This record gives sequence, structure tokens and C-alpha cells, in this order.
Amino acid sequence: MSNFSIAMIPGDGVGREVTPVAFEIARSAAADHGDTLEPTCYEWGSDYYLQHGIMMPPDGVEQLKKHDAILLGAVGHPKVPDHITLNGLLLPIRRELDLFANVRPAILYTGVESPLKGIRPGDIDIVVVRENTEGEYSQVGGFVYEKQVNEVAVQTAVFTRRGVERIIRFAFDLAQRRNQKQKVTSVTKSNAQGFSMVLWDRVFDEVAQEYDGVETESLLVDAAALNFVRRPQTFDVVVGSNLFGDILSDLSAMVAGGIGLAASANVDPLRRCPSMFEPVHGTAPDIAGKGVANPMAMIFSAVMMLDHLGLVDAATRIDRATQSVIAEGKVRTADLGGNSSTSEVADAVLEKLEEGA
Repeated sequence: MSNFSIAMIPGDGVGREVTPVAFEIARSAAADHGDTLEPTCYEWGSDYYLQHGIMMPPDGVEQLKKHDAILLGAVGHPKVPDHITLNGLLLPIRRELDLFANVRPAILYTGVESPLKGIRPGDIDIVVVRENTEGEYSQVGGFVYEKQVNEVAVQTAVFTRRGVERIIRFAFDLAQRRNQKQKVTSVTKSNAQGFSMVLWDRVFDEVAQEYDGVETESLLVDAAALNFVRRPQTFDVVVGSNLFGDILSDLSAMVAGGIGLAASANVDPLRRCPSMFEPVHGTAPDIAGKGVANPMAMIFSAVMMLDHLGLVDAATRIDRATQSVIAEGKVRTADLGGNSSTSEVADAVLEKLEEGA
């Protein structure tokens, strides 16, 4: 029996609705196996910013370091510019904790229809591995003559050999553990970005030599986007830069039935700091407060958290229970064609857990 300290950051919008129910499901499953999840809630986000002028306290990341994992809902608000919310909370956590691997699975589950013709459940099982701490999101640059007619903005992407190599190596290791197609696809734009992406291509080729038996593929990002739609069933693990991974993971989520099912993990594979788990979807201000948000992406994120903590049996039970609810199709939110509430979906998953699904 083990006790785990979980930092909960519900954040903004629907994040405040889906985070608590997902945590309770995770806590219930863990308790069934004799393990305890102890939450500490941090009320950081856009409301905190509107009151204090910052998204979290100056020592916020230091406070998070004492926990075993972080569960984040979503961050964003119509009254706060996106670059403030992103650079005030999410990116500092990722960088300062060095959560360099962003893992975003996309699975077409039984009971869900893909918008793509001829694609059936089981055909899509992709994991996008996104470099999470540098690249295009490095925030190196600035303004000259800011807000004047001759304003200049300079934005520099930073790619280090260390950063590129470690995320590519992580992708190959993941492909071997998944035991699916044993394939890694690298996504770049080296025909146009002749320095950063050429470095990426070169390092990918070097690392690939160490992994006999793992099939490789290198695609330009525009071709990758096309093939996510044309032949999604041929992908296994896809590795890309911060920007490309961000875009392609949203696309993979949609071809697998919707972003309401898309989970993610911000991982420190070396386990020096707590890893952070969050749904791919945003704060959805149009439905926030109505109790109708789909909690499944958050639930699947909690599954990834339990698995990372070594609570594999509890994670597996929740995953099976949630998939069972999806397959039955009786309880589902509007984004999946139903009219159920957030709490009704959560209750259905808990009921399946109790039934031993």
C-alpha cells in the first residue's frame, strides 16, 4: 500500500468541472487496491490572474515539486490573452520541471465513429510524442518599436542536440514498449527550415541505428497532416517538435473521434520531478458552467497518471470501465452525439468500476 500526493490545478472553464470527477474516479480505483491519493488543490489560472496580475505565485513551481504528480484541468479565459495564460502557467511548469516528453495518444474506440470514411474502431492507435520544452515555444525574441507602425517582432526557435536526441530516443523506447507496429515516424520541415530541422533529421537517423527491428519513416509536416487523414492506420509513434506535435496531436484526436477523448501526459522520464497530466482540450468557455463537458479526456489523463505512478491495475480498470461506457453508448455527452451531463458520465464509469469492468 502506498500514499501519493497529487497536486490538482482545475484551472479555468470546463477544467474546473472535469478535474474533480476524474480525480475521484482515480482515487476510488486506487483505494480498491489499497493505495491512497491525497489531493492538494491549487486555485491558479485566469481568475487568479485577474485578481493578482499573475497566473500563479512566484514560487508556484517550487510548491508543485513536493508532489508525486500533477493533474491539470485546462487554462484559458476570454478576458485574458492566450500568450499570458500559456506563458504564465503551463509553459513554466513544463520547462522548470523539465517535462520534456509530451505524450498524446489517439485511439479510435469501439462505439465511436471516425469522420474518415472506411476507418473502423481499432484502426487508429497513434501516440504523438511532442518535444515539450524548447523548439518553436522557446520564447526567445522580442519586439522593436512595439505598437508603432514600423513594429518588428522576432521569434527564434531553439533546438539543441540534447533536446532533440532525448525526445527521439524516448519515442523509440515507447515504440518498443507498446509492442504495436514497432514504428516511429519523424515529422519535420527540413526542406524549408534548413538548420533546426536538418539537425532533427540527422539526429533521428543516428538514433534509429541503435534500434534494430523498429521501422522508421520521415515525413515533412504537410505530408504528415495529409497522411493522418489519408492513412491514419499506418502510424504508431509519431515524434515531432513542440509546434508540429501540438498541431498533429489535435488532428489525430479528431480523426479518432473527437478531442473530448484526447488525453496527454507531460513526462519527466527520469522522474526527477512530478509529471503533469491534462486533457488536450481547452477550457470551452461556451459550455463552461453548464455541467455538460465530456470528462473522458480528463479520465484518460488520470489513467496515464496512475500508470506513471506504478498503479497499473487501477489504471487498467479505469481504462476498461471508460471504454465500456463508450462502447455501450447509453451515456455520452453532446460532443459524442448524446445528451448526458458530466456527472452522469462520471457516475457511469464509477458504476462500471464497481461491476468489475
